[in-house]
Amino acid sequence: MGLDISVMIADWSWLGEAPQRERLERLRDAWYADETGLWDYGTPEPEGEFTWPQGPDSTYFALYEFRRTMDSFKAHFWAGERWESVRDYADPQVRAGLDALLIGLIWDGPDGEAQHIDPDFFCDDPEISYGMLLARSPESVRELATTWERVEPLLGGLSAAFTEHAANPGRSVGELSEFTDLLEDWGRVLNEAERRGWGVVGLSQ
Repeated sequence: MGLDISVMIADWSWLGEAPQRERLERLRDAWYADETGLWDYGTPEPEGEFTWPQGPDSTYFALYEFRRTMDSFKAHFWAGERWESVRDYADPQVRAGLDALLIGLIWDGPDGEAQHIDPDFFCDDPEISYGMLLARSPESVRELATTWERVEPLLGGLSAAFTEHAANPGRSVGELSEFTDLLEDWGRVLNEAERRGWGVVGLSQ
């Protein structure tokens, strides 16, 4: 999985001001603007935190830096793979919660057909929506944040099943702590977006 992913929370009303075919371009233009201050390669972005841009669009979006992923989608992909290995052995309540959470964000689901982009907000023309990996409206974010709130306290109960059926130390997301750390990062993204009434967007660079 050589794909990169950049995950942002974004003001849905600001994006919605633009015509549908121009919304992704509006976000990209703001993200790549010279004055954003997001691309100072001399200073690493703090992991586990949001980076807020400078310039005129500074109040409209923020970039989240996942811990230990180096912006690669690889860890997210392998989180889905580890979950596939362990889900049949998980407590039904945990299984239902993590199924909903991961299908909503990064996992293709048991049938491989899950969609991670809410319809009718961004244009579905592939020449315009290139690089779009995730787009969740404030309504979807609220549902996912509620799911995360329910399932987070139960993650410790996965320990035995994960160790037996999914663990692969030394490989990507090969330990339960790495799996739960990634989920906690997603929880931070969802909680902050939900608090602001914003959406969540994931783009490949």
